[in-house]
Amino acid sequence: MNDTDRHILALLKENARMSVTEIAAKVRVSRATVQKRMELMELEGVITGYSVRVRPGVEKNRIRAWMSVAVEGAKASAVIVQLRADPAVYTLHTTNGKWDLLVELRADNLEIFDQILGRIRRIAGIDNTETSILLSTRK
Repeated sequence: MNDTDRHILALLKENARMSVTEIAAKVRVSRATVQKRMELMELEGVITGYSVRVRPGVEKNRIRAWMSVAVEGAKASAVIVQLRADPAVYTLHTTNGKWDLLVELRADNLEIFDQILGRIRRIAGIDNTETSILLSTRK
C-alpha cells in the first residue's frame, strides 16, 4: 500500500458510496487509477466489503451489549467459529488481559437477548462471561 491507497481508503471509510470520479478528483489521480487501486485492494483483501453506518438511536427497539468472554485453555478457535456463526453476534474481537474475547451482541428485545445470552454461555469452551448493555452512544 502506498499513500494513494491510504488516501482512497480514508475517503471510502468516510463515505463508502463516494463515486470513483469524486475520489479521483480528491486524490488528484485519474479515474482509471482509482478504479485499478480499488480492485487491487479488493483482490489483496485490504478492502473486504462496503457497509452502511446507521445513526445511533435510529433502531429504536434494538438491544446492544458488549460481552466479555473468558475461554478455557486453547479452545479459542473453536469458540470463535461458533460465535461467528451466531446471527446475534455483530462484532467479535480478540483481546488480552482478563478476557479473551469481546463480543458485540444485538437483539430486538430483552426476551430474545436473554435467549442469546443462554445460547452463547452454553458454547463448549466458554469459561466465563460478563455482559454490559449499551445505554447510549456518544460518538
